[in-house]
Amino acid sequence: MNRQPLVRSLLAAGAISAAVALAGCDTDGTSAVNGRHMQPLSDRLLADIETKNMAKESPILVRIFKEESELEVWKEDKTGHFALLRTYPICRWSGELGPKIKQGDRQAPEGFYTITPSLMNPNSNYYLAINTGFPNTYDRANDRTGQFLMIHGDCSSAGCYAMTDEQIAEIYALARESFFGGQKSFQIQAYPFRMTPLNMARHRNSPHTAFWKMIKQGYDHFEVTRMEPKVDVCEKHYVFNAEARGKFVATEKCPAYRVPQAIAAAVQDKQRRDESQTADLIDRGTPASPARTGVDGGMNRTFLSAVRSQGPGATIHTASGTIPPHVNPPAEARDGTTGSTFSLASTDQVQVASANSGGFGSFFSNLFGPKREPQSQSSDPRIAQAPSPAKSQSAKPAATTAAKPETQPADSKKVALAKPQPAPARQEAPAAEDAKPASSPNLLSGAAPTVPAGGFENRFGAWR
Repeated sequence: MNRQPLVRSLLAAGAISAAVALAGCDTDGTSAVNGRHMQPLSDRLLADIETKNMAKESPILVRIFKEESELEVWKEDKTGHFALLRTYPICRWSGELGPKIKQGDRQAPEGFYTITPSLMNPNSNYYLAINTGFPNTYDRANDRTGQFLMIHGDCSSAGCYAMTDEQIAEIYALARESFFGGQKSFQIQAYPFRMTPLNMARHRNSPHTAFWKMIKQGYDHFEVTRMEPKVDVCEKHYVFNAEARGKFVATEKCPAYRVPQAIAAAVQDKQRRDESQTADLIDRGTPASPARTGVDGGMNRTFLSAVRSQGPGATIHTASGTIPPHVNPPAEARDGTTGSTFSLASTDQVQVASANSGGFGSFFSNLFGPKREPQSQSSDPRIAQAPSPAKSQSAKPAATTAAKPETQPADSKKVALAKPQPAPARQEAPAAEDAKPASSPNLLSGAAPTVPAGGFENRFGAWR
């Protein structure tokens, strides 16, 4: 039975009923009655999806880069690998580079987050919102606190990633269509910057270096496979694409595990090249960036240039979205720079989204439930060799059997993944978050928490 027409009808009716009946927390509104959550994808975006050999409802993956102030949406193409679909400039994020540590530090999260339909919020006061699910398993194991850290519309942030209303509409719609296609969750990978040798050299003196080296392993796994890495947590560290007979428990010793041999070999080779280039850049005198800049977050230069040219206090229309009059651009740093100084405009940057560019509500996760099977992964043993961000030519190889956290040799060469680094020291900063709901302890290893009480999925419980 084709359930999608029923799902779409119930979505429209359910979202309206919930928006009228519920008085949520401060981040909630009644935007769902306006149909923002059900706007269709634009004709231009659909054409790009077809050109890139993708299906409208194929799975997505999101990557965020703070320093560059960019959010990427990757989509699975018909080869079964992820390819870059869009790069969206971030209008505003808050805090310094580095992970979120505690409630009130204004830090936007860094790490790996699993987004289920329950974390989609059509009732946001910031047009539309996607909850990152912070704190995830890793965050809680390391005693990190904070709640309701979002990717949302508008252009202001307190621990969130503000995208403008036009852009969040399109991002939201892409997520919606992937859920309609059967994707049960998608992954957000949030990084301080693109994990290149140059950036690792520049930020070598940061107190977060150990944490960044750890999450770079996940970055590298995606770079060499163009597949969503499986994420687990043990000994308070992330581990990636690990196969074990035992159970991963975030605060306990890691079980004996192995990483598929070809993936491990490709990741190790990339890490060896990157480390060599980083060391060479440092030897050649690459200056180290200050650990703290004194700037509250960043803004992509697309928006920063527009604000500087027209000044805050007026509505500014750009090709990437509308900047509202209340925008508060990042201040100038001690060294004379501003947030996102190293941001480079992408050649694949999205243009302004029209009213046809999408968003949606998510009680339908309960309708799909066990009826849908996870997307299958290719068994093609090829691994991408330093692919460009816009291309996808790799596959996840067949897995090997369980063993200790060192892999067996590949092609007569020893393969061993870098040992995860310890968690960084705590960092303090002023201000407050957007909201504070309670999180759920019922988690899969490395996944985001289930929706808190009063969250979006619970609002549609009547449809279960």
